[in-house]
Amino acid sequence: MAGTTVDEVMAELAALDDPKAREVNERHGDDHGVNLGRLRALAKRLKTQQELAYGLWETGDTAARLLALLVCRPKAFGRDELDAMLREARTPKVHDWLVNYVVKKSPHVEELRLAWSADPDPVVASAGWALTTERVAQKPAGLDLAGLLDVVEARMKDAPDRLQWAMNHCLAQIGIEHAEHRARALAIGERLGVLKDYPTSPGCTSPFAPVWITEMVRRRQAAEGGRD
Repeated sequence: MAGTTVDEVMAELAALDDPKAREVNERHGDDHGVNLGRLRALAKRLKTQQELAYGLWETGDTAARLLALLVCRPKAFGRDELDAMLREARTPKVHDWLVNYVVKKSPHVEELRLAWSADPDPVVASAGWALTTERVAQKPAGLDLAGLLDVVEARMKDAPDRLQWAMNHCLAQIGIEHAEHRARALAIGERLGVLKDYPTSPGCTSPFAPVWITEMVRRRQAAEGGRD
């Protein structure tokens, strides 16, 4: 479907809009009514179209922006473009998909991780922490894990929700992946009590860091026959 216009795609998205899906999405801060399975099916049909992705993003429409992130070429965006896009991505799903589907595949990822982590905007900073969590798990060489724990210990308790969630994920990931820092990560989580009372569905793991770390380590040890 090369050459598809923005207007044609916007008409398709309008036809997919479902009031019930919108109601559910809005409870999570996302102002669109398109089922994500249908959105992904549309993206699969459209295939990669960078110019279309630019056009869809410029509409400012949440569903269109999500689709843009699925049909774009992540490596085609410049560093400043990605920074501007993140600052415009104020709904949670657009923010998450931009970081996970685009920025993580960008050659500018490390530069952006460092810049965003230090940004005074807590939503922007949360993206930096999400990228740091990825590095903790995948490429920890060069990271000051003890220093990250220092920052979490000092700032997570009073951080705004989105930033607090991202810092808590990083805390848990350090405890899960790095046995030498596990006792301290557990102690920080217990002392701060962040997300301790978060409602968790049956069968799901609590985001409270001590519970999260303990459960994931248990699963890993069971899978590896008891080895850490």
